[in-house]
Amino acid sequence: MADKKICPICNKRRAERYCPAKGEKICAIDCGTEREVTIDCPIDCGYLIAAHRWEQSHPKPLVESEVPFPEVSFPSDLIHTRETLLSGLGYTVIIYAADQRSLVDLDVFTAVQAMAETRRTLLSGIYYEKPPAYPVAAGLYAALAKFIEKEKKDAAEHPEFSAWKDTDVFHLLVFFLRFGRLRSNGRSRTRAFITFLRTLIPTETPVAKEESRIILP
Repeated sequence: MADKKICPICNKRRAERYCPAKGEKICAIDCGTEREVTIDCPIDCGYLIAAHRWEQSHPKPLVESEVPFPEVSFPSDLIHTRETLLSGLGYTVIIYAADQRSLVDLDVFTAVQAMAETRRTLLSGIYYEKPPAYPVAAGLYAALAKFIEKEKKDAAEHPEFSAWKDTDVFHLLVFFLRFGRLRSNGRSRTRAFITFLRTLIPTETPVAKEESRIILP
């Protein structure tokens, strides 16, 4: 017992799990409580992968107070009729995440919420834009804005395609935000939703994978 190393986080329990983010062993309890909170876990950590699998098999509904834009409702068939455009939002996120390795789910939600707010003001006849203050989230906001405007322009130039309605754009953003919240776990540094998008949406060009930060003990 005396030669067992003590966890450097709590300084109480035995360190039994190797943490690739910290480069040393920590205790199982701190691995569970600090994961994706104070510890910036690499996506290829075995404990993180196992935790995400468990979370996906035991989904929790959003509590009413956490539902984005709770007053907003839209046609149930919107997601099917605009599936390609919805996939485009996800594609934009994963392409941006490939260049911005620090991007976490919270940044995605901040950017999408801000974009949805912008589109809602447009529906009222007043265009008011307030991008996120944090640079990484602001960059994604700009990428989403560019994607939306490009798709609207392409649709306008091709009459055979149905045009983007501003109402549809707003509703799709709200749905995407709600869906993301459901697929995430609420931890401040989690990338669970981003990782899920990578498995859900195929990309035509290879998306750079996060370089492994696992250091062999």
